[in-house]
Amino acid sequence: MPPRRATAPRWSASERGATALIALDWGTSSLRAFRLDDDGAVLERRETDRGILSVRNGNFAAVLLEVAGDWLRHDREPLLASGMIGSRQGWIEAPYVACPASIDQIAASLVPLPADAGVRGWIVPGVNCRRAGGEPDVMRGEETQILGVLGELPADVRSLCLPGTHSKWASLSDGRITEFSTWMTGEVFAVLAQHSILARTIEGNVFDAAAFDAGVARGREPLLRELFALRARGLFAEVAPQAAHSFLSGLLIGTECAAAGTAVGRVALVGSRRLTGLYARALEKFGVDTIVLTEDAAARGLYNLATRARRNEQ
Repeated sequence: MPPRRATAPRWSASERGATALIALDWGTSSLRAFRLDDDGAVLERRETDRGILSVRNGNFAAVLLEVAGDWLRHDREPLLASGMIGSRQGWIEAPYVACPASIDQIAASLVPLPADAGVRGWIVPGVNCRRAGGEPDVMRGEETQILGVLGELPADVRSLCLPGTHSKWASLSDGRITEFSTWMTGEVFAVLAQHSILARTIEGNVFDAAAFDAGVARGREPLLRELFALRARGLFAEVAPQAAHSFLSGLLIGTECAAAGTAVGRVALVGSRRLTGLYARALEKFGVDTIVLTEDAAARGLYNLATRARRNEQ
């Protein structure tokens, strides 16, 4: 199905001046829903495993009612969703906005839900870029998190890291996303820890700080060689099976941080406490100063987009 043409939201007169919103961070494997008040504060939140891959036959409307149907009874509250819900595999495709991308450009490119959805709402477009070498990159969802923390960034921060299955490193200038890169660190970790020969050397997943730090320290070395070296370290009892999980995590995160984070100055970390804590620990080993920002960045970003869309319409 071809993507719908992006159109600016139409807010009724009674909604102008109010910002009550149902905000959805709808990704591949999970759905986080937020009910926001007029100031963007989270009144209620829900998280489920009803990501887009769990939805059969494109029945996204039914999943939405399952998760937030009681919220949707309040007609005055519009809905705004970001993430993979706007991909070709999602509810409806929201075309990418090219870098450099500002909040005004993204707010002007919101895509309305299908008329037969039974819900009044819009989907946030993703963002794309071409890096210096010419290769393309894309993000969906992370752009909304970035827009949620712009107001919290110290003046000396121009780079953000959003750890996850596919970590993003973004550069900012004048409030715009100018460039970014994606690192498949989380996905590669899952594959190696569960399905490679290294899985035979791993017992449990209890965090071992010393093993994690030792893995990070190898992050500047050739990764493919270091991966098999972890197998050999296990054979020679240099890394215990109970510590191998943390060593592998440190090695992969260290490889990412050594390549992406050591030449960008102070870095803002956006995401879950667990992951941002690991990345802050790894970056510290490379002498990089960090600041960790709110876990509700997606909800705040959706609120900011809704506010800007209303303002631009007036």
